[in-house]
Amino acid sequence: MKAIYPGSFDPITYGHIDIIERASKIFDELVIVIMHNDEKKGFFSMEERIDMVRKCIENYDNVTVEIGYGLTVDYAKKIGATVLVRGIRAVSDYEYEMQLATANMTLAEDVHTIFLLSKPEYSFLSSSTAKSIAKNKGDLKAFVPDYVAEKLKEKFQ
Repeated sequence: MKAIYPGSFDPITYGHIDIIERASKIFDELVIVIMHNDEKKGFFSMEERIDMVRKCIENYDNVTVEIGYGLTVDYAKKIGATVLVRGIRAVSDYEYEMQLATANMTLAEDVHTIFLLSKPEYSFLSSSTAKSIAKNKGDLKAFVPDYVAEKLKEKFQ
């Protein structure tokens, strides 16, 4: 079974990697889809994000990364994925994700959403948190892999 894990990954964090690792054990194929959003200006370019994700997933044989455009469910159907993987950190994430999942069910009832709960040590972690710590020259070891930390430091120099 093929699944996608869509998101902005701006940048990828240990929380994302935890979801990727667990989802890669559940599905035959997992595609990380960095979704293009015209309404948001990303901190990192799409090319920089795909580079960081590729570096972080190189040890997973059944995981790839792509850039996606349009509606997530349409992209899933286009590449033959029947499952959307989403991570949930807190109740506020669940409320938002439930709205998205319900809309996606209406648009494509054959594409299912699976929620994976964050491990407690990642429940506070977000890309925004990592960027804020990097901006203030804090220690990123608990938040992002070294490669991503270097890219964040470069951006803030």
